[in-house]
Amino acid sequence: MKKYGKFAALIAVVVGTLVWLAVTGGKQAQTYYKTVAEVGQMGQRAYGQRIRVGGDVENGSIQRVGNQTQFVLVWEGQKIKVVYTGTDPLPDTLKDGAEALADGKLDRDQVFRAARVQAKCASKYESKPGLAPGEAAPNINQGKGSI
Repeated sequence: MKKYGKFAALIAVVVGTLVWLAVTGGKQAQTYYKTVAEVGQMGQRAYGQRIRVGGDVENGSIQRVGNQTQFVLVWEGQKIKVVYTGTDPLPDTLKDGAEALADGKLDRDQVFRAARVQAKCASKYESKPGLAPGEAAPNINQGKGSI
């Protein structure tokens, strides 16, 4: 009976450790997408907390100095300066006016230190010329037989 008791205790420890790792790891990886305005409303709570902030890249704000890239995110009239220093290359779509998400922490000097940056170009997702907004593109395969 002692063998089974030791085995059950070992299994309980292993399962407990896995559950603990899943819970604590999940909380560390958990980030919320906030707009620039929402980060401003957070006040003191925003400092040092890992968050994800999104907005539009301000025209003319992108500056590259060595391995550091700085730009300004704008949303609802509020701005936040973002500094990215990392080894991963920035996306090609990080341009003036593009929507961007910066993942990192806000310092007390009001500079957002980003560990990762994502961007998308709105022009890629616009409708084709001649179509009304929300109108589906015509089906080019309509009326053709299968091969």
